[in-house]
Amino acid sequence: MNKNSSALHEKDGVSKPETTSKTSAEKIKLSRAKQNSVKEYVAKILEGNITFLSKAITLVESTNVKHQQKANEILELCLPFANKSIRIGITGVPGVGKSTFIESFGKHLTSQGKKVAVLAVDPSSSVNKGSILGDKTRMEELVTDKNAFIRPSPSGTSLGGVAQKTRESIILCEAAGFDTIIIETVGVGQSETVVHSMVDFFLLLKLAGAGDELQGIKRGIIEMADAIVINKADGENEKNTKIAKVEFNRALHLYPLKESKWQPKVLTASALHNSGIAEIDKMITDYIFLTKENNYFSTKRNEQNKFWLLSTINQQLKNNFYNKKAVKTALQEEIKKLENGKTTPFSAAKKLLEL
Repeated sequence: MNKNSSALHEKDGVSKPETTSKTSAEKIKLSRAKQNSVKEYVAKILEGNITFLSKAITLVESTNVKHQQKANEILELCLPFANKSIRIGITGVPGVGKSTFIESFGKHLTSQGKKVAVLAVDPSSSVNKGSILGDKTRMEELVTDKNAFIRPSPSGTSLGGVAQKTRESIILCEAAGFDTIIIETVGVGQSETVVHSMVDFFLLLKLAGAGDELQGIKRGIIEMADAIVINKADGENEKNTKIAKVEFNRALHLYPLKESKWQPKVLTASALHNSGIAEIDKMITDYIFLTKENNYFSTKRNEQNKFWLLSTINQQLKNNFYNKKAVKTALQEEIKKLENGKTTPFSAAKKLLEL
């Protein structure tokens, strides 16, 4: 039988013209080769170009040495245009409704003509270091708002779940014209002091009727909070919310008056129904007015800058230490000795530091 007459014979497919694939390849090569200059980045950021803002934040977050160098140049040129926003830190246990609250609060601010940037730090897996980065999905209304910018970042191993480069990202967002910067953190813990060290107002979200009242008092997070907002104050939970408000107010009065001379407030809200959001906005405005009047606002910003200077030095020293070839080799040797019981962690550390 002629093989061409067989029903199993496969006909030759239609091949793509060779020129098409070559053209596409050339375009890809050209787009990769084209690098925007530092001046182009800065000019576009100052125009409020979101694409260039995102690309600049990616450079800031990169561990590539060339990227870091370029990012530092961009940051230096953007610095004179920064520091004109109000920075708000929002924290709370998982499930408290942070994303829903931020979306509701963000929409309220943009409706007043404000420009809002949300730097949402996403939890990184301690196993495979991956992150879901789902904040853009959760804030589906805010993400389409032309006056809003949402940037989810993996927390990595950085303290308090705050991305290591969030501080620099704030500067870029301010230079791009955003007057309100919201930093959403992973959750509640002692290490949330890192969030506190980069914001003007620290807001703690709580749930009523979840045994959260005692936890809040026990952990000492209240000491850092400028306000406690009991979220999900709707439906059957309204009664529990009122009880929780009384409990938290009682707890707040046990603490001495803050250096800012601000008495922390307890408010209730339902982000789902947009209730209580306007009151929270007014409270933050009152706080900013008070702290600017008594100069605490600028004093706190200066203290934060000193903290980040020392923090950056410490981080750089740590990186330099672990990146030394001699240290890498010696570290593995000391670990083996440690496992065999031939040294102590303190002796090993002393020996490594002497390198």
